[in-house]
Amino acid sequence: MALDGIAAGTKAPDFELKDNHGRTVRLSDFRGEKNVVLLFYPFAFTGVCTGELCALRDELPKFVNDDTQLLAVSNDSMHTLRVFADQEGLEYPLVSDFWPHGEVSRAYGVFDEEKGCAVRGTFIIDKEGVVRWTVVNDLPDARDLNEYVEALETL
Repeated sequence: MALDGIAAGTKAPDFELKDNHGRTVRLSDFRGEKNVVLLFYPFAFTGVCTGELCALRDELPKFVNDDTQLLAVSNDSMHTLRVFADQEGLEYPLVSDFWPHGEVSRAYGVFDEEKGCAVRGTFIIDKEGVVRWTVVNDLPDARDLNEYVEALETL
C-alpha cells in the first residue's frame, strides 16, 4: 500500500501538538514568519530514523534559521521523544503525534494503518502555509537531505 501524502499546492493542514519538551507547537505559528520543513518519521530509536535525524542535526543551520523551521513528527510519546533527543543531541523540535494516535499523520496522508505509524513523508511549507514540495518514502527508504535544501532554495 503506497501512501502519497497531500500534494504540492495544497494548503497545509494546521495542527497543535506537543514537542519533546512539552511545548505546544502549532503550524500556524510560523505563518508569515518562516518556511517549515515538516518531516514525518516512523519511530525514534530505529536505525534509519536515527540516521536521518542525526544527518539533519549535522546540517542544522540549513533547516533551522531566520527563514526556516524544521519540525520532525512521529507517533511516539512526548516522553520517548525527550529521551531520544537527549541521547542523540537533537536540538530541533521532535513533535509527538501520539494522541489522538496519528491524527496529524493521517491529515497529511502519511499514516500507515497496518503498521500504526507514519511513513517517511516530508513537506516543505511556505510562509503562506502552502505545501510547495513533498516526498514520501516507504519505511525502509531514507530520504536525500540535498533534495530538501534544493527545494528550500526555490522559496
